Amino acid sequence: MQSIQFDYSKLKGKIKEVCGTQDALASKIGLGRVTLSQRLNNQSNFSQDEIARMTQALHISNEDIPVYFFTIIV
Repeated sequence: MQSIQFDYSKLKGKIKEVCGTQDALASKIGLGRVTLSQRLNNQSNFSQDEIARMTQALHISNEDIPVYFFTIIV
């Protein structure tokens, strides 16, 4: 059984818009840059805590969380 892959392209755009780089966001939310990269490349999953910290740092509303974090690649 293959794991679900998520499309983080909109999230990557938001990161660039608000923080400039993934490294800057990782530093801002206390996450390693390699860990963030792994999450964004579907190599591991975001935790609820990481999603909460990212939405706060990126000014993403609760209503928009599914769009940024749970859009499935078909």
